[in-house]
Amino acid sequence: MNETLSLGRIAGVRVGLHWSVLVIVALVTVTLARGRFPEAHPGHSALVYWALALLTAVVFLGSLLAHELAHAVVARRNGVQVDGITLWMLGGAARLHDEAPTPAAELHIAAVGPLTSLVAGGVLTGLAAGLDALHASGLVVEAVAWLAAINVVLAVFNTLPAAPLDGGRLLRAYLWHRTGDRLRATRGASAAGRALGWLMVVTGFVALLHGRGLSGLWPALLGWFLIAAATAEARQAEMRGLLGGVPVSLVMTPDPVTVPDTATLADFLAEGPFGRYRHTAFPVLTADGSVTGVITLRRIDATPAQDRAATAVHEVMSPLGDIVTAAPEDPVLGLLPELQVSPLRRALVLDGGRLVGILTLADITRALAWPAASTAPGSAGKHRDRPGQPKETS
Repeated sequence: MNETLSLGRIAGVRVGLHWSVLVIVALVTVTLARGRFPEAHPGHSALVYWALALLTAVVFLGSLLAHELAHAVVARRNGVQVDGITLWMLGGAARLHDEAPTPAAELHIAAVGPLTSLVAGGVLTGLAAGLDALHASGLVVEAVAWLAAINVVLAVFNTLPAAPLDGGRLLRAYLWHRTGDRLRATRGASAAGRALGWLMVVTGFVALLHGRGLSGLWPALLGWFLIAAATAEARQAEMRGLLGGVPVSLVMTPDPVTVPDTATLADFLAEGPFGRYRHTAFPVLTADGSVTGVITLRRIDATPAQDRAATAVHEVMSPLGDIVTAAPEDPVLGLLPELQVSPLRRALVLDGGRLVGILTLADITRALAWPAASTAPGSAGKHRDRPGQPKETS
C-alpha cells in the first residue's frame, strides 16, 4: 500500500497516508455526526455534532498510528528494518523490509500492536470516567467513550488467529516454534485468514439479505480484504521458499542490449521496433563502455517529435544515480523490495562497475513460474528462512 501524502518521520519511522484514508474519516464522521451523537445527546447544533465527529475521527487515526508505530519500534529492536507506515481505508500497515529472525521476535512484534490498542482503550476509558465525574459535556464524554470502545474492539479483532491480522502473526510464531518450518507456519496462518475472510463475507451478505441495510457491506469488505491479503501472504512465502538464497546472476538477463549515450533519439527509434531495440528500456553506455543511465521509450515519447533528431540519448535518460543497481552475487530477495518501488521496475547488474546484466520483475516472475523441482539448487528448503521480502503487519 503506497502512500499518497507523507507525514514525515515519527520515532524515526517514515509515516504516510494513502488517499483511501479519507473513506474511513468520512465513515466515522458521518456515523457519529448523524447517528450516535445526536441520538445519545440531542439538542446540540449540527455544527457541534459534525465538528466533534471529525475531531473524533482524526483521534481515531492517531490511535491506529500508535498501533502501527508500536509494531515498527519493536521490529527495529528485534533487528528488522522498517520501510515505513501507511494509514489507509482499512486501518494501517507497517511495512517490514525483512522477516522476523526467530519465532520469539515474531511474537513480540505481533503482540505489541493489540496490546497498544488495549492500553489506549483502558486509558481512554479512565479519561471518559474522569470527565463524567467532573460533569463535563456529555457529548465530549460520549466521544471519548466511543474512542475507548473502538480501541478495545481493534485490539480484540486484531488478535483473531488469522493472517494478515496480528493474531495470524501470533499463530504463525506458534506454528513456526512447534514445527521449525516458517513456510509451513505461514501456510497455516494464511489458511486461517482465508477461512475467517470467507466467514465474514458470507455473514455480511446474509445480513444484507435479511434487510439490515448496508451494514453488512463493512464485514463483507473486511472479509474480502482478509482473503486477498492472506492469499498474497501465502504466495510471498512460497516465493521466499523458491528464491531464498538464489543470487541475482541466476535470474537476470545477461548481456542486455545497450545504447550509446551520444546516439540521437531519432537514430535510436530508426532501429526499432523489429531490430535489436525491441524492448522498452535500455542501459546507456559511454564511449569507454561504462554505464551511465537507462533510456526508456516513455522518456523518448515525452520528447517532441521535431526535437528528436537533435536530442542525444544522455539528455533524456534516467541517470545511474536514480536506478537500482546490484552485484551478481546479491540475493534476489534482498533486491525485490527496491524493484517493487522503483519507477523503472528493473535493476542494472554491475560487476566491478561493468554492466553484466539487467534484472526485471518479469525475470523474477519467470523464475517463479518454473517447475519447483527444477529450481536452482539450494533455493528451497535449506534457505527458506532467509529474509528479504517485505511484509505488512496490521
